[in-house]
Amino acid sequence: MSESEHRMIEILRILNEQNKAIGSKIIANELKKKGYNLGERAVRYHMQILDEKGYTERIGYSGRIITDLGKIKLEKGLIYDQVDFIHSKLEEMIYKTNLTHETQIGDIITNKVETYDKDVIQPIKKAMKNGLAVSPLINITEETTNNKTKYTIKTICSTTIDGVLLSNGIPSQPIYGGLVEIENYKPTHFTEIISYNKTSLSPINAFISKDMTSVQKVIEEGNGIIPANFRVIPSNTKEKTIEILKKLEKINIDGVLSIGQNGEITLGIPVSKDLIGVTIIGGVTPFCLAQELGHNINIKTIDELEKINNLKKAATPTKILKKQTHKTKQKISFLLSKTWNLLDGVDFNINTEKGNIIANISYINKNDLDTSIEIMKNVNKTLPQFVNPYYKITKHPKDENKVGIATVCSLTIDGVLIKNGIMCNPRYGGLLELNKQKLFVELISYNGSSIDPHKIFINKGMTNLSNKRTKYILASIKEAPYITRNKSEKILNTLNEIGLHIPKIGKPRELIYNAKVDNYNFGIVANSGLNGIAALKEQNINVDVEAAKHLISFDEMDKL
Repeated sequence: MSESEHRMIEILRILNEQNKAIGSKIIANELKKKGYNLGERAVRYHMQILDEKGYTERIGYSGRIITDLGKIKLEKGLIYDQVDFIHSKLEEMIYKTNLTHETQIGDIITNKVETYDKDVIQPIKKAMKNGLAVSPLINITEETTNNKTKYTIKTICSTTIDGVLLSNGIPSQPIYGGLVEIENYKPTHFTEIISYNKTSLSPINAFISKDMTSVQKVIEEGNGIIPANFRVIPSNTKEKTIEILKKLEKINIDGVLSIGQNGEITLGIPVSKDLIGVTIIGGVTPFCLAQELGHNINIKTIDELEKINNLKKAATPTKILKKQTHKTKQKISFLLSKTWNLLDGVDFNINTEKGNIIANISYINKNDLDTSIEIMKNVNKTLPQFVNPYYKITKHPKDENKVGIATVCSLTIDGVLIKNGIMCNPRYGGLLELNKQKLFVELISYNGSSIDPHKIFINKGMTNLSNKRTKYILASIKEAPYITRNKSEKILNTLNEIGLHIPKIGKPRELIYNAKVDNYNFGIVANSGLNGIAALKEQNINVDVEAAKHLISFDEMDKL
């Protein structure tokens, strides 16, 4: 992307953050804060181009606003820029937080929900009352149009605490967002995490799904899963950090689940020497309870700054959670660590079409088997180039009323290339839009994640393979050294002929469906073996999705 394109994207971001039309002077000042030294005349030149493309619109003498097309461009058009933007936005919001705990004045970071369902408010307050929130402070506004009332609900984001620590000279660095298991009202370990680096989807947002959290169970039984953030601080700042956290607690900001020791594994996450891990409950936890109870809401994380005095206390919390007081025995397993051992077992021969492949195994009720196979067959007919046709029915390890459907995991392709002397690295799991121009609209890096990104996209209902509207399928990006491209292409073409489809083989420094790989490497886009499983979920089949699970002999598989 050229420097000019970078500037236009930043202009779109500035306009998107505003609730009114703004002029070139304000835009130039905001650009300067972001490191772009652009005068008003240059801004007007860029704005004219954006107007012509339909991304912005002039509103009289007031200035410009971003159009719906501009918002789509910002969200989808530059996914490779977005994977860096999430982390930079996090750092920007932390810097802008200026809450002074002594005076209880200043800006805090909020999460937000907009809904027409007033009943959403009650479970949010219930979670706050039980201490399952960063704060019981809440902002609720109402706006009535055409006899319909829209409720905007804001709660305090846990990243506010990082901002307060930084303003007090403590470099708190958010590393992961994830899910923490609660047993007998105590946090035990992270069950899943995603790194804040190299993801287009906020890690906490990735885990916001009624199938992935169980806040209600934590309230009722003391056992369940809740969202949380993990950060590290220098070990010599621990006492000062604890002192500040105690002061924040007095003004209704808390949510600390665990503070580790120097270099100690904290809730299952390894921590380097001279650092300390700090875990804080996700600020979206009250929203998760509402979602679990069947309320359909759109949750926006790390959304915007708000004056703390605009929030009012919703409840006086009775904190049901207890802080962790013992060392964590269970260490989280990262996806790539598990993957390399599976890759070593791949010995599939592309000439004989025999040998082991890596399989995903997802479980369904036996009664749904015939319907499920029919759905998978239909999707394979509709999207033959994007749904791999091989599958195998397996037994459930414990439940006789369930069966497994094994499909070919796209990591098999990495294994085949490696066995042929080509170093191939899984880079991203993505959500690919099939339109006139194919584009990745979401990417999550395999590095720093404990969970297959495609499982996230399925659980959040983000795929669309089953109807005639724009299709959203699962695909992954791999990269290999450019010197191996000719040999790789021959192998990949053979895999295509077998039915393990490769939609795209890139070139060095080429944007591959708008995603980017490292210089001197080339990218490979492979279909996910979970596309057929995603179609089942879309058709309301109850599926327990498992990715990259086992090695299976290709000979044992049937074809749709």
